[in-house]
Amino acid sequence: MHELGQRIVGGELRPGELLPREETLADQMEVSRTALREAMKVLSAKGLVESRPKVGTRVRDPRFWHQLDADVLGWRCALMPTEDFVRKLVEMREVIEPAAAAAAAVRCSVEQLERLDAAYAAMDKAKDLNAWAEADLAFHEAVLNATNNELMASLFSVIETALGTFFVLSARTAKDFKYSLPHHQKVLEAIRRRQPDAARRAMLRMVADSRANMEKRRRSAGKA
Repeated sequence: MHELGQRIVGGELRPGELLPREETLADQMEVSRTALREAMKVLSAKGLVESRPKVGTRVRDPRFWHQLDADVLGWRCALMPTEDFVRKLVEMREVIEPAAAAAAAVRCSVEQLERLDAAYAAMDKAKDLNAWAEADLAFHEAVLNATNNELMASLFSVIETALGTFFVLSARTAKDFKYSLPHHQKVLEAIRRRQPDAARRAMLRMVADSRANMEKRRRSAGKA
């Protein structure tokens, strides 16, 4: 399932393309036909393929893919995010995270604020990029949880893989991977002071800064 999913998301198997017959594909992948059928059921549920009698199994157009499915996001990230994918992820963050920060400033509990403090402290103490990215992810998860809106909080589990990859790429571009720590502090303090408008603005500036940093990375790569 994972191998076929990556081949589809990566463009090796293109939209509209018919997959080989079941017995042929099972032989090529060295799996049983039963295992292959189960994989196809999962890929079909994710919108990547469709099977029709007397036609076969065909790769679907990306507009039908469940783009926020954890596996689909994971496959895209494993293949390294394209410029277009990063841009769309930033746009999604610009819509969701400032609103989440504002809601957290209104509704967060003492315990949730403590988790935000702990995540920020872990970012401050991070000794390497991996520790920073893990703490950064925990901070953003804590903001979404502090909205006390289970629908918004559930978005984190969906985009966790993509955000983790994004944070690593953004921090890796900077001379100091802790460059965005002041932005996180402003978000934290606005939430602590119960200032939703300030929290919204601070989070929006943080996301905009990440966008600028990624664009700098793209320009540097282009010159290279």
